[in-house]
Amino acid sequence: MIRFEHVTKRYADGTTAVDDLSFEVAEGELVTLVGPSGCGKTTTMKMVNRLIEPTSGRILLDGQDIARTDPVRLRRRIGYVIQQVGLFPHKTVLENTATVPHLLGWQRQKARARAAELLDLVGLDPAVYGDRYPDQLSGGQRQRVGVARALAADPPVLLMDEPFGAVDPVVREHLQTEFLRLQSQVRKTVLFVTHDIEEAVRLGDRIAVYGAGRIEQFDSPATVLGAPATPYVADFVGADRGLKRLSVTPIEPGDLEQPPVVHLDDPLRKAAARLAADGARWAVVLDDADRLHGWIAAEATGAAAGDAPTEGGGDGGTVRDRARRMEAWLPVGAPLKQAFSTMLQHDAGWIAVLDGERFLGVLTPARLHEALRRSIDADANDIARSDVALETVNGD
Repeated sequence: MIRFEHVTKRYADGTTAVDDLSFEVAEGELVTLVGPSGCGKTTTMKMVNRLIEPTSGRILLDGQDIARTDPVRLRRRIGYVIQQVGLFPHKTVLENTATVPHLLGWQRQKARARAAELLDLVGLDPAVYGDRYPDQLSGGQRQRVGVARALAADPPVLLMDEPFGAVDPVVREHLQTEFLRLQSQVRKTVLFVTHDIEEAVRLGDRIAVYGAGRIEQFDSPATVLGAPATPYVADFVGADRGLKRLSVTPIEPGDLEQPPVVHLDDPLRKAAARLAADGARWAVVLDDADRLHGWIAAEATGAAAGDAPTEGGGDGGTVRDRARRMEAWLPVGAPLKQAFSTMLQHDAGWIAVLDGERFLGVLTPARLHEALRRSIDADANDIARSDVALETVNGD
């Protein structure tokens, strides 16, 4: 969708902002441009919509050289979101969102309907927020309006220049989550400029790590973190890149343990026998539709783990009477960082992993660590995570 061919930007004073840049962004891909201030990432992005003209080289959009396209018409085909948002203070939220469709000659009713649709998509009820003015919104809400406005004319390409940099960390994380949700629905081709490596890792399908006017590494987040191409990249992503990699390593079914499973209506005697047979201290509890309910300790069944249940073991009740609810769970595919955070938040020694409503297994701290190691080894050897054989302390 976007291709740079040996693009250079050199100013009259001799400053080279971008030097012989060549890379390609596939349709529907989100590429983050990350690096320190003055490295050329914003210049790169602004050359795509011709706010800055390159000194040499070509930039192609969907196979067409943008130098041969009228810049005004080009910009109306490209969504643009900046840190300061740039909303018109004298226009309502709905009017701001409908700006580009109006400029393209859409009928008023159609433009406003599209604006309302986009506001709803970014989590702002148009019935509540549509008639408000920008100064009546929070910073995070203004950023959402900026994203909605950029998407209003359904552009194939979206340019985002540190769009979440002006809000506090809590709001910023929430906006990132919402944007990932939105991107999964609209699948735009996105160039996203940031100076924050954690934001770049979390959002990008691929990351371009900039040095001084050049891309030092252009690869997947996992590869950038696991195998930095140069000492500069290693230094930029930080010594804690192993921890950052948790953000881009998903939970896979092969990472899970399979504990004993009992059901809510099982007699306690049956649950005790199951736990004793497995030598387990607890079991996962499912309802009659095999959905996760919680867990039960061996002691709660009337028999200690490892002991054979006696004829009168248990109190004649059911698992339902003694089961405890389980709030520490995540969907399969969630990042390991979220799993680790959930364990800490709930002070849990394990979390349940679901596929929709179906219980798949549990992730423990030991299995989380193994999943991270497998991910690193898989990238290093260009093989699937399931094909990685780990050596343990015991040599197993």
